Amino acid sequence: MSKVLVLKSSILGDYSQTNQLADYLVSKLPAGTEVVERDLGANPLPHFDGIAANALRGEPKTDQDKALLALSDELVAELKDADTLIINAPMYNFNIPTQLKSYIDFIARPRVTFQYTENGPEGLVKGKKAIVLASFGGVHQGQVTDVITPYLKTFLGFIGINDVEFVYVEGVGSGAEVAAKSQEQAKAKVDTLISLS
Repeated sequence: MSKVLVLKSSILGDYSQTNQLADYLVSKLPAGTEVVERDLGANPLPHFDGIAANALRGEPKTDQDKALLALSDELVAELKDADTLIINAPMYNFNIPTQLKSYIDFIARPRVTFQYTENGPEGLVKGKKAIVLASFGGVHQGQVTDVITPYLKTFLGFIGINDVEFVYVEGVGSGAEVAAKSQEQAKAKVDTLISLS
């Protein structure tokens, strides 16, 4: 884990279960680990709209187009420079936060992070590991209501990241005691992952 990119996406700041877990994980990293943190909740990216899509996949013409392309280039370079990606993925209304979805839209670029070949799609972001820190108000792991796990596995695999671990904090909507217990269980899983890295 010599270079780690942390993507926070919660809108809850210090009260966020995933932010707390990410901070714990970073505190356990070996000395000398380079950590880059991008807080998408505190500093959200622009909404990915038609203008952004044209800027990234067409020929940027206006200053706005060029700025959006430059932003995407920055995000992709940051991603490709990392060895390990830590993604905070709290569940909001049964899906990932829009802040994280915008990030995904800005880095999903043909011939940059993926390409289509005669054998199907090929991810171009290779040789990396991802750790997804997911928090649920209820208990959804392994249930049809958990769309976050398959979605992120699919997307990360699509761009070439197939070494993906999930750490869950569940039932946080059931009160402080349940949330604290779940957070401790998640921290134990983090400890195991760090020890194996």
